[in-house]
Amino acid sequence: MRLDGKIALVTGGSRGIGRACVERLAAEGAQVTFIYQSNRESADSLVQTLQSAPRPVRAVQADVRDLARAKEIVDRIFEESQRIDILVNSAGIVMDGLMGAMTQEQWRTVVEINLGGTYNYCHAVTQYMMMQRAGAMVNLSSTAAEFASRGQVNYAASKGGINGLTRALAKELAPRGVRVNAVAPGMIETDMSSFVRGAAGDQIIKAIPMKRIGKPAEIASVVAFLAGDDAAYLTGQVLRVDGGLSLGGY
Repeated sequence: MRLDGKIALVTGGSRGIGRACVERLAAEGAQVTFIYQSNRESADSLVQTLQSAPRPVRAVQADVRDLARAKEIVDRIFEESQRIDILVNSAGIVMDGLMGAMTQEQWRTVVEINLGGTYNYCHAVTQYMMMQRAGAMVNLSSTAAEFASRGQVNYAASKGGINGLTRALAKELAPRGVRVNAVAPGMIETDMSSFVRGAAGDQIIKAIPMKRIGKPAEIASVVAFLAGDDAAYLTGQVLRVDGGLSLGGY
């Protein structure tokens, strides 16, 4: 119960790593509101599953590209609870393709959701956390930001942007007691990575020193650590959680 009574907001919370983050934060005592874009059935299922959690869990529909909607949601949370302690930016999308064939729509959609959505919700909570002189933001990046593969120009650029945003914002907000960190997962067992995992086959396992694909819950445990007081002196960091994949070599 490291997060008992904390007020948390998670974007992209109905599936994959975001869903695991909602589950972990709720299990540790946080009151969680999570954003989903379109899968109402999955969102409702998660709320139902977490009915016995120590604190209420709520789902809210929104497109993370909509800054006005982000502000509306954050304003409502603050009005109800008089604080907001944790933001987890997990909403993301992949639309892979080689640069020569990549459309402007593929580029814009990925960058606007992954990087633009992270900006929108960081922007929406910043004033409140500064006023409280406390708070933790955790952004979901990717090892692809530094170790990109072919066909990931848009995705790698968006995640590299998240790393830069995380470090710069951490410097801005540290004097006000607000921490900003990021988690960079490697190959994780989610719907979003299923195509890449299928195409790579056994080769991806051979490239990972721990010889297995990661689980969403293993990312969520690191997110929960960064969101809590155990990480009180940690800010501006991008933590790779990849089973050693980024170590390279043979």
